[in-house]
Amino acid sequence: LSEYDAGYGQTFYDNKNDDLGHEALGLETDISAKLLHGDMVTPAIQNAVQGVTGTRDENAQVLIDTQIEDEISNHIKNLLEEYNPDILVITGHDAYYKRLGDESNNNNYKNTTNFIKGVKEARKYESHDNLIIIAGACQSNYEELIKAGANFASSPKRINIHALDPAIIASSVALSDKNKPIDLLGILEKTKYGSRGIGGIITNGTMYVGYPR
Repeated sequence: LSEYDAGYGQTFYDNKNDDLGHEALGLETDISAKLLHGDMVTPAIQNAVQGVTGTRDENAQVLIDTQIEDEISNHIKNLLEEYNPDILVITGHDAYYKRLGDESNNNNYKNTTNFIKGVKEARKYESHDNLIIIAGACQSNYEELIKAGANFASSPKRINIHALDPAIIASSVALSDKNKPIDLLGILEKTKYGSRGIGGIITNGTMYVGYPR
């Protein structure tokens, strides 16, 4: 990761508690989500994902499993059964080959079809309400990933996304109240390119908030 990349993640972490304001409300008992991040990632990005998604919170659990994109769907069921996560991130590498034609055709993407297969396998295991899925990578077919069952996906404008954007979405959902709809636009704007790079559907958060500690 470059210095800019690391700073991007650090800035998000420093600001996220201010956005939620739980301490100001006196809601001191927070039970965070369990996140499974499946990705073709380097050790540097693995460390950054763990930092951005809350390993400084003793209640948070971040589980990272590295798979090759075309093998994701073969492993999803076993991984979900093993870890039972609240949030699943399916990402890696992708590209839209414009020279091949229509952006609605999944055959014109490097790995969108593999991500879609992974999402569909995950949805056989859990519903939208019980498992938040964040799927896609740079230039992925956003519309088809959402249709397949993802709660969040890239890339509405077929642009590259930042490597940490899926983790930032996951962290924001994990630290949002389970009994309330998320601030969808606010969460998307925390990513580097906003709603141009990642979109999604309104859902509830995954954190139980209570009082007293």
